[in-house]
Amino acid sequence: MANEEVTEVAPEAGERAAGPEPAQQDGGDRRLKRLRRQSFQNMVLSLGLICLGTFAVYFVMPSNSEEQQPTRAVEYEVASATAARAAPYPLVVPQGLPADWRATSVRFEPGGEYGVTWRLGFIDAEDEYAALAQADGDPADFVPSVTQRAEDTGETERIAGRDWARWEGPKYDALVLTEAEVTTVVMGTAPLGQLVVLAESLEVRETTQPAP
Repeated sequence: MANEEVTEVAPEAGERAAGPEPAQQDGGDRRLKRLRRQSFQNMVLSLGLICLGTFAVYFVMPSNSEEQQPTRAVEYEVASATAARAAPYPLVVPQGLPADWRATSVRFEPGGEYGVTWRLGFIDAEDEYAALAQADGDPADFVPSVTQRAEDTGETERIAGRDWARWEGPKYDALVLTEAEVTTVVMGTAPLGQLVVLAESLEVRETTQPAP
């Protein structure tokens, strides 16, 4: 019987390269994961820097709402009438102030720290603060407190026939009129001329007593 010829066919080069060896495939997967992880970390870092920059701008720059929001004016006609009836001294209010002055605060304390206390605050045309304060307590305590540690300069300002003492301080300057019944203080960040305007406008608040 004739011998059969056995022929072995070797795999072609294309067939050997069809799939990567396991070690090479694992190495490629690790590199891909590492690149993805680095890309994600870079994205997180970039977002963090953007957020920090946004917060920095927010804290440095004032908001538009704060810049544009006007100071709210208050009405003090009723409050002053009520306070005048209760106060044991002649309570004063300004009359005839310039139209561009705005009342921004009003308060009456029948049992305040410095006695019966009346306060009225304004903002003038230049957005400077000017206020009126009255109390029947000890002026040695009341005046330094209400003026934020201002001190008597020893000078006076003649207003409506009366001498007001001039006080100056790190926060407020003031004009102080000390009388037997009450101490009246005009103070604020406004310049002296504006404080004089407020002091000159003060008049006793008349009250209508109910009929018996």
